[in-house]
Formats: sequence, C-alpha cells, structure tokens
Amino acid sequence: MPELDTLRGIAVSMVVLFHAFGFSYGLNGLSGIPKLFVAATMPGWLGVNLFFVLSGFLITGILLDSESRPDYYSRFYLRRALRILPLYYAVLILLLLFVRTGMVSRTVSWAFLGLSAIYLSNITTLFGVPMQYGVLWSLAVEEHFYLFWPAVVRTFSRRRVLTGAFAVVMMSLLLRIAYCLFRWSSGPFTWLCADGLAFGAALAAVSRGKGDSRNSVRQFAILSFVACGVMFAVGAPFGIFLARHFLGVTFRETAIDIFFAGIVAGTLLLGTSKWRRFVNLRAFQFLGKISYGAYLIHMLIFEMVAHFTSRYWPSLLPSSGHFTLMLLQFCAAGSLTVGVASLSRRYFEEPFLKLKDRVRQANPTLSTPEFDRVGEVEMAAS
Repeated sequence: MPELDTLRGIAVSMVVLFHAFGFSYGLNGLSGIPKLFVAATMPGWLGVNLFFVLSGFLITGILLDSESRPDYYSRFYLRRALRILPLYYAVLILLLLFVRTGMVSRTVSWAFLGLSAIYLSNITTLFGVPMQYGVLWSLAVEEHFYLFWPAVVRTFSRRRVLTGAFAVVMMSLLLRIAYCLFRWSSGPFTWLCADGLAFGAALAAVSRGKGDSRNSVRQFAILSFVACGVMFAVGAPFGIFLARHFLGVTFRETAIDIFFAGIVAGTLLLGTSKWRRFVNLRAFQFLGKISYGAYLIHMLIFEMVAHFTSRYWPSLLPSSGHFTLMLLQFCAAGSLTVGVASLSRRYFEEPFLKLKDRVRQANPTLSTPEFDRVGEVEMAAS
C-alpha cells in the first residue's frame, strides 16, 4: 500500500513544519510571503489526527484479517512490540542523556520518564507531572488503543466492530462535551481523542464487508466529506474552528477526523485506480517510511541545533520576525532529522522488522490467501 506511505509522509511533514515554524515563532514581525508560509504551517498539528486515522485503519485491518488465527493475541502484540518499543525506549534514553548533558534546554523529570516508559505520557498531569516531551502523548494514545481493541475485534463480528468504532467516536465526543460543560481540567487524554483511531477502524471494517468493497469505500469517503462539510458549515458562525469556543472544543476534533477518514478512503481508491500516480509520490513515501523515527526525534534535534547555535553562533539564532534565520535553522535541523531517522530505520529498526517477518512466517500451516492479505496490510503498518 504505497499510497498510505504517501499519507504518512505528508502527516510527519505537517507536524515537523508546525514545530519548526508556527509553534516555535508565530507570526509576530512577519509580513508578505514569509508570513503566509509560517501561517500555512500553523495547522500542522493536524498531522497527528491523520496518523491516528491511518493507525486505526491499518491495525484494525490486521486484526480483522487474522481474527481466526490461534496465535491471534501473541502474534499481534509481539509484532507491535518489535515495531514500536525498541526505538521508543531508545528515544527515552536519548532524551535523558541530552537533558543531563545540557545538549537541549528543557527539564525532564524521572517521574515523567517513568510514566512515559509505561505509555502514560498523555496523562502525566493527572499524577501532578507536567508533560515534558510533547510528541510522546500520541504514542501513548495509540498504545492504549492497541491494548483493548484486539479483544473487541476478536469477540465481535465485523458489523459489530463497525458499531463499536462509532460508539468510541460518540464516547469521545460526549466526554469532550462533559469536560467543557463542567469545566474539568482536560488534556490529550485517550478517552478525549480516540475519534481518529475509531474512524480508521470503521473504514477497515467497511472495506472488508461482503460485496463490492470499492463501492463501500467510495460511499464511506463521500459520507465522510459530506458530514465534515455539514459540521463545519453549521458550526463556522459559532466557532467550530476556534478551540476557545464550545463547538471548537467539542465538535472540531470529530469533524477533522471525519475529514481525514475521507482522505484515507479516497487515497485507497486512487491507489488502486489509473490515477495512482497522484498518490504514489516518492518523496513523501520516503518520508513515510522513516516517519516513526522522524516524529519521535525531530523536537530533540531541533532543540539540539538551537542549543549549539546559541553557544557558537549566537548571531544566527532565529527569533520571531527573522524568517531567513528560521529557514536556515530549519534546513540544518530538518536535514539532520531526515538523516538520523534514515539511519535509524536502516540500521536500528530494520533488524527488529526482520524479526517481525519471522513471526509472520512462523506458522506455515496458516499460509493461505486470507493470511497473504494480512502480510500486505502489515507491511503497510510497518
């Protein structure tokens, strides 16, 4: 599924550009084309929503296609562990070393590292611990999804899995409404931002229904875009675009995830049609293959470059309004991010991915066309 690598590459590019420009400097002191460019990076945080929809689709697809295997649970969790855990814990170690040696200007407590080590980085504030490395929260949300969703898929029929996915969407929406109405302290808690994973899961269930799967995916894409359009059209005058308004806090997340579910469905259709060249973009596919490493390390590398710039070339340290210096630092830190992520993928992650392949081939008696499909989806999930 190379078209999904394209989407993954777009998602990580959005996040990196957001952190490199809009998040770090804002629009103060800018005008003209530089201001337009930085403003264009401001919605880059939406790349995480796209990641969630992709993950929900791919993981649910793997689970649905392998639900009759006797090693369903052990195989799934072992393969996920080999894909996710080695680099994740390596980054936690790097974060500790960079902070303790003064290579980055941030504070990271042992409490935060300990909670992150067990994938609770998105709810550290509930334990009185501030979130001290922001990118980890989305990994925690996905891991929580991996913990309970396999049991749902194994227990229920495909149609009930689809119903369960929409139940998760409604749960997240209603809880966001409750948090807003009762003014509870919120954050990137799993139960408040599971919409994207659930919409991806719904798409996986729809695409595996009886009958014409392309037509089902096409209908899903159309309904997603229509629903998203209606939500934004109705809510726009009342603040659905703005997080400080009730509709923005509650409904915006759902509308965005519906939109990305439609994007994923549309991309799947294009990727299996004569228009596939429009979604098989090699530059983004390359970024998609290294996206996991790039996502985890990019903030560390940007901070490290800023640290050494301020120490040895303080005149080159960018600040608000100095677009040329912003661009110069982005080129240096972005290139380093791509280089490190590429090396990580090839020399650190790849050996664990090969172990994943051994797990996939460990039971040759289950090598049937049905499970050949599993392999195709799992390659996309890698």
